[in-house]
Amino acid sequence: MAKYATNDIRNVGLVGHQGSGKTSLAEAFLFDSKATTRLGSVANETSTLDYEPEEVKRKSSISSAFASCEWKKKKVTIIDTPGDSNFFADTRNCMTAMDAAIVVVSAVDGVQVQTDRAWTYAKDLGLPRAVFISKLDRERADFDAALAGVKKSLDDDVVALQIPIGKEDKFSGMIDLLALEAYRYKLDGSGDFVAEPVPSDLEGAVKKARESLVDAVAATDDALTEKYLDQGDLTAEELGTGLASAILAGKLFPAFCGSATRNVGAQPILDFIASNFPSPAARAARKGVDLKGAATERAPDPAAPFGGQVFKTIVDQFAGKISVFRVWSGTLKADSGFLNTSRETSERFGQILVLNGKTSSAATEAGPGDIVAVAKLKNTFTGDSIAEEKSPVRFEPLPVATPVISFAIRPKAKGDEDKIANALGRIVEEDPTIQISRDAEAKEVLISGMGQLHVEITVEKIRRKFGVEVELAPPRIPYRETIKGRSMGVEGKHKKQTGGRGQFGVCYIDIEPGTRGSGFEFVDNIVGGAIPRQFIPSVEKGIKNAMSRGIVSGYPVVDVRVTLNDGKYHDVDSSDMAFQMAGSKGFKRGFRAAKPILLEPLMSLEVSCPDDTMGDVIGDINQRRGRVLGMDSKGREQIIKATVPMSELLKYAPDLRSITGGRGSFSMEFSHYEELPGPLAEKVMAEFKAEEEDED
Repeated sequence: MAKYATNDIRNVGLVGHQGSGKTSLAEAFLFDSKATTRLGSVANETSTLDYEPEEVKRKSSISSAFASCEWKKKKVTIIDTPGDSNFFADTRNCMTAMDAAIVVVSAVDGVQVQTDRAWTYAKDLGLPRAVFISKLDRERADFDAALAGVKKSLDDDVVALQIPIGKEDKFSGMIDLLALEAYRYKLDGSGDFVAEPVPSDLEGAVKKARESLVDAVAATDDALTEKYLDQGDLTAEELGTGLASAILAGKLFPAFCGSATRNVGAQPILDFIASNFPSPAARAARKGVDLKGAATERAPDPAAPFGGQVFKTIVDQFAGKISVFRVWSGTLKADSGFLNTSRETSERFGQILVLNGKTSSAATEAGPGDIVAVAKLKNTFTGDSIAEEKSPVRFEPLPVATPVISFAIRPKAKGDEDKIANALGRIVEEDPTIQISRDAEAKEVLISGMGQLHVEITVEKIRRKFGVEVELAPPRIPYRETIKGRSMGVEGKHKKQTGGRGQFGVCYIDIEPGTRGSGFEFVDNIVGGAIPRQFIPSVEKGIKNAMSRGIVSGYPVVDVRVTLNDGKYHDVDSSDMAFQMAGSKGFKRGFRAAKPILLEPLMSLEVSCPDDTMGDVIGDINQRRGRVLGMDSKGREQIIKATVPMSELLKYAPDLRSITGGRGSFSMEFSHYEELPGPLAEKVMAEFKAEEEDED
C-alpha cells in the first residue's frame, strides 16, 4: 500500500456484542474497496479477519484483527474487535488506537451488554461514533425497535441517516435521508445497487425521519437553530456541514442500516468514513511524561520526534512475536530502532509491517496515525511506550484487566514441564489478561483468565502453537487446620533400637488454641535439664514440620500454642532427629484429641449488576453461604458488597453471566479465614483419609 499523508488516514474500529455482524461488515468494506477479490464469510470459513483456527471453529472473533483499504483516496484502517466478554480487554486496548468507532447492533437482538460496554468506553475516550444496525434481512429483524433501543440504552442523540426498504426477507436496500434517494441492492453479495426515487409507499416515513434528522442537526448549533426556526428547513449544504461538526463534537451519532453478509449498506458507510470521520491530524496532541516524569506531549506531526505505543502483541509460531503499535507523532523508518521508554531499553528491528488479516506487507516508513507492526522485539510488550532516543516520551499505560477465574494447569505427559513453562510465557506475551502463578503450598501452576472460555481457548492455543498437551483442574482451596479444644500433658516419644546407636527422645507438651491470625506460638517451660538445651529447638522444628503437612486434612495448621513442659533423653541415643520425631509424634497425637476444625478462606466480593437483576444476584450470594455487607448505586448499576467462601466462587463468572444476561461483573480479593461448617469439614477430611489409604 502506498504512503498516505496523515490527513488522508482513517482509523476506524468495529465494536459491539458477539455475533452482531462486525466481522461481516469489515469483510464487505474490504471487498467493496477491492482490497480482497471475494466477499469473505465467517459462516463459510473464508473470512480474512477471523483466521485463527479457534475463531474458524467457533465462527466468532476471539482476537482483534487489522486490515487496510483505500476508499476515495483515503487509507481506511479497520480494527475488527471481539465482542465476547472473555476478550473485551483486547477490544479495550485496541480502542485506544482508534480515531472513531462504528458500533454494530443486530436488528434482531438489539443492544446487548458488550454493546453498552463498548459504547461507554468509546465515550470515555472521546471517540466520534456511528451505529450500524445490521441483519435487517433476518427473521424478526426490526429497524425501528433496534433504533429505539439504541437511543434508550446508548444515547438519545443517535439519529438515523437511513431507513430500510422492506423488512426481513423483503429487505432490499435503504433510503438516504440526506440525499433523499433510494438505494436498491442486488442482494447477491456484489454490493451493486441502483439509485432511484423514494418509493411512494415510504414517502410518509421518509418525511417524518427527515424532520427528526433536521431537528437534531439544527439543535446542535445556535445559528442553525435560528435559521431552522425562521425558515422551517436547512439547505443540503447546511445539513451536511452541521452534521459533520456535530459528529466531531460528540453531539450527534448517525445510524446506518443494512445486511453485511449480503453486502448491503457497506459503501455508504465507507463514504461517510472518508468524508466525516476525523483523520489523526485532527486529534489533539497526545499527553505524556519524559523519563524524569515531567509533563510533555506529542503532536500528530510527521516532523515531530517519533512517539508511539504498543497496544497488541501477536505470537506467531513461525514469525515469532509481532508487536502492533500506533504512531502518535514523528516518522519511523524501516531498519532502524527506538527506545522502549516504559522499560528504558533500546530495540532494533528490520521491516515495518502493515497487517491485513493473517498476511502482511512491508512499508518503508510509518507516520502519525499509522497502525503498523514489527517482529521479534526482545523486551517490548503490550502497553509499552516507544520513542526516539533523543526525545523520549512515556504515554499513559493501558488499563489492566483483573482475571476472574483460575484453574490448575499441568502437562499430560511427564517431562513436559519445561515445554509448558515456555508455552505459558509466550502466551502471556500475547495476552496480558492471562496470568500465571504458582501455588507453592499445593505445588500447582495456576492459569487465570477472564472466563472459562478464555482459559479453554488459551489451552487450545498452547496445544496448537507449542505442541504441548495439558489438562485443567479446579485449583486447590487453601484450607487451614486448627483446634477448638486443648490437649494437656501429651507425650511425644520416639524410640528406636538398631544394631548400632539407637534413637531416643521424649517430650511432654500442652496444645491450646491460639488467637485467630496468631499462626504458631512455642513456649519453652523446660527446667532442670529435662531436655538438653540443644534439643529444645529440635522439638519445635518437629512440631513445625508436622504443622506444615497438616494432620487431619493435609492442610497447614495455624493458630495454635504449644508449651513444652518436660521430657526425657539418653546420653548416647538422643539426637536432633530423635527429638524432631518426638515433637512431631506428640503434636499429631495431641492435635487429634483437641477438637480439630478446618478454616476456609473468605473473599471480599464486589458485584456490579443492573437493578432488575439485583434480587437474583443477592439470592445467589446467599446460596453460596455469603453475607451481603452493603449495597450502593453507581449510574445505572447496583454495587453489592459481600463476603463469600472462596470454594463457592471458583466458577462464579459463568454463573453471574447467566443470572445477569451477561451484564454483571465482579472483583474479589482475600478477606480472612473462618471456620468451615462441620459437614463440609468432615467431607474434606474424609477425602484426605481416602487419599492416604490409596497411597498406602
